[in-house]
Amino acid sequence: MDVIEQTRALGAAIQADERYAQYAAAKALNDADTELQGMISSFSDLRGLLGAELQKDDKDEETVGKLNGDMRELYGKIMSSENMINFNAAKTELDDLINNVNSIISMCLDGQDPATCEPQRDGCGGSCGSCGGGCGGH
Repeated sequence: MDVIEQTRALGAAIQADERYAQYAAAKALNDADTELQGMISSFSDLRGLLGAELQKDDKDEETVGKLNGDMRELYGKIMSSENMINFNAAKTELDDLINNVNSIISMCLDGQDPATCEPQRDGCGGSCGSCGGGCGGH
């Protein structure tokens, strides 16, 4: 089996993982939540209005303040929605899985043994090449 075939098998394994299933289910619920989607659309509209106002030479600071306040309020409602909370939790779990997979691949590219290398649990990807430092190195 070549690398591309193995990559496809890895993709299938990720899709078979419970974390992917939870993410997909949470995303579907978000997409079907018309109230949430309406709030997201309204947020996007407000962001566009704010951007347009900020581009003006004679921007109205009162309008900017109101739009910022409206956006913060709406953002809070969006992020406190049960479906969004569940989606973000599921996305975090899936992101952690993908980060671990990427860490293992990076460690293998650095010459570590694919059978024994373990991703770091502290946010370190294991590869110092893309690191900003702080861990003392590997």
